[in-house]
Amino acid sequence: MVNTLSHLGIGLLIALALGYKGRKREILAFLAILPDLDFIPYILFALVSDSVSHETRNQLFYLLGHREFMHSILFILLVTLFIWLITKDRRFTAAGFAAIFLHSYLDYATSWKMRPLYPFSTETSIMGTVYFFDPLANLLPLVPVLIVLVGYMKRKGRWNGKFNNFCNFVTENRSKFYTTLLVVLLVWITVLPVAKIFLVKNISDTEGAKISYQNTYPSSPGKFLTAYSYNATHYKILEVSYWSGVEKSDYIEKINVTGNAPDAAAYAKRAGKLYSTAVPQEIDYPVYSVSEENGSVTVLLSDARDSYVKYWAYFKTVYRFVFDTEREYVAYARMQEEGEEEKLGENYFG
Repeated sequence: MVNTLSHLGIGLLIALALGYKGRKREILAFLAILPDLDFIPYILFALVSDSVSHETRNQLFYLLGHREFMHSILFILLVTLFIWLITKDRRFTAAGFAAIFLHSYLDYATSWKMRPLYPFSTETSIMGTVYFFDPLANLLPLVPVLIVLVGYMKRKGRWNGKFNNFCNFVTENRSKFYTTLLVVLLVWITVLPVAKIFLVKNISDTEGAKISYQNTYPSSPGKFLTAYSYNATHYKILEVSYWSGVEKSDYIEKINVTGNAPDAAAYAKRAGKLYSTAVPQEIDYPVYSVSEENGSVTVLLSDARDSYVKYWAYFKTVYRFVFDTEREYVAYARMQEEGEEEKLGENYFG
């Protein structure tokens, strides 16, 4: 998840590298943050989501949800086509495509799962190659933001005498400077996905098990958290890095039963089946904690890696299903450990 200001900086960097000024530069900057304006349709989704059927709710989520349709390939192509129809300028259209594409690409490389092929496929996927606080991906794009800000302030008669050496350097090396920044960024976000391929293969060979590329998430620069099904009852959690391979490992039980919960496996299976009908499907390695109290069976559903991360956007949602003796249920969800639990609508699960 690259921050919005850095996305803005990438749009400015493309514009500066191509020598665009004025309105064209502003348009490229806007295109670079356009996908994040999906918070506006998401507000509409939040208002109507509890009043529609389960199937309609899911379809609306795909269309209006955050990092859903407005981060998809189809949306990128539609916007690019619109730019071409309006401008008939091939160079500017290509620049617009690059600005919006790099936004979605960086989110796909750093953030949680997306549906890049919607509406042709609703399957979620993620590249997960760049740590979402990666210094280069987040800070390098801030350089063009600083350049534009300094130029604006100086035109307003402010900051006179400040940043003079920096401004002179940029002015004297304008073309090479912007091109170099852009090339460095592109190389960085291209090399890391390839490097991850070799890391995942190495860990797979070491463990003698197939490690999922998608489900291996960056936990810090150069380090990743991954897991796989070790046997019928446990997952194996791995902390790995480019430098040391497997650094730590542990085993997490798939179903944990507290007390004398009847048919714990059956209740866990039912909770898993209900979860499979919902969106956004952020859990990769489901863990079930089953307990019984006063005739009701409670199933907590979370990801096996939850305890290894904190303040993480990937898979930190915990679902709580409360089943009564009539096998009816009430469902709740909590984001992050400190988050407030929310009762889910009856249409949330199918």
